[in-house]
Amino acid sequence: MILLEPHNVIIQTTLVDKVAKPSSLDIQFVDFDGVRFHLSTPERKTLVQLSMNIRCWDELVKYGAMEVLQREYGSLIKSQAEAEYNVSLDIDLEQIPADEEARDNFIKSMSMFKRNALAAPFERAFRQQKELESSGQAQGELMQVHYRDEEAIYIQASPDRVTVIFSTVFREETDRIFGKVFLQEFVDARRQPSIQNAPQVLYTNRDPPLEIRDVPGLRHTEDIGYVTFVLFPRHFANAVISSSTISHIQLFRDYLHYHIKCSKAYMHSRMRHRVAEFQKVLNRAKTEVATTERKTVTGRTMATR
Repeated sequence: MILLEPHNVIIQTTLVDKVAKPSSLDIQFVDFDGVRFHLSTPERKTLVQLSMNIRCWDELVKYGAMEVLQREYGSLIKSQAEAEYNVSLDIDLEQIPADEEARDNFIKSMSMFKRNALAAPFERAFRQQKELESSGQAQGELMQVHYRDEEAIYIQASPDRVTVIFSTVFREETDRIFGKVFLQEFVDARRQPSIQNAPQVLYTNRDPPLEIRDVPGLRHTEDIGYVTFVLFPRHFANAVISSSTISHIQLFRDYLHYHIKCSKAYMHSRMRHRVAEFQKVLNRAKTEVATTERKTVTGRTMATR
């Protein structure tokens, strides 16, 4: 299966092109989860402004998003964001590192703008887990990130784990069936010795997990499912592992629905191919009736079938 990348390809390729040849720019586009971006050069060709609008911005700020962005981008963050956007960066193309590797890393960091903002509640939960483990307290704060209109991510730290719950809506009956098949594969895959250290995955349909059962406003309908990941300290033991875990788990919902759509498209193409093959068989099964000619007594020709 194809793994989705955590960085935004449009931001990356656009900045690479503009570093090589600065020019005027005005591009608006939408990433996964309805996150809107705007790349523009409002002042001069060598000063690129990158703005982002994300519907759960207020929740992310509550969980420390601005601190994470300050750590990653520092003085690049504008004090006043562009109108209709939550946060903006000023990228001076003349100040980008000349070294090729450093320049690539800098551009890659810009393309992970959304990923870094969404990392705030996960980093906070990882810190809380260590605090709870040392203090012996029961549960940490239940953080809610409503990154879509009807879907959310719930994150809660415990003394020995961090629980991440995705609520996701399946618009069609076939999507629910495909979703169950995929998620069952996640469960079965952990039986393999090579990946037994992977996070535990649980799936429930309609009824929310116990951790969020008391959250107000939850839907109890057949078209909604809840996917639970149980992260243990080994999944965020150091900065490198923690960063990789956050990048992968953020994209789980998009990964799931992306492959559901790919599977449906593949099945439809196979069905069309099978129908075409059946049509060929039916065409070959048609018998050809021989036509003979007969002549009357007067010599006229009479065709018969």
